[in-house]
Amino acid sequence: MSRRVVVKGRVVGPSIVELETPLPKEVREVEVTARVDDRVELELSDYLRSLPPGTRAKGDIDRQIREERGYWS
Repeated sequence: MSRRVVVKGRVVGPSIVELETPLPKEVREVEVTARVDDRVELELSDYLRSLPPGTRAKGDIDRQIREERGYWS
């Protein structure tokens, strides 16, 4: 029989989780259930909207795109 131990933590890398407290010594395997926070996407979109508008003219951007496309062939 196995018992469940719940320990909170936070993601510090794509495959790294930092736990708030150590696991009991008898724990040999873990199964991680992640809670996705939808607020992260909202915060990112809020940040992007808060940025000042660019200063480049449309013609300048179009010229750069044409030049880049010239290198494709």
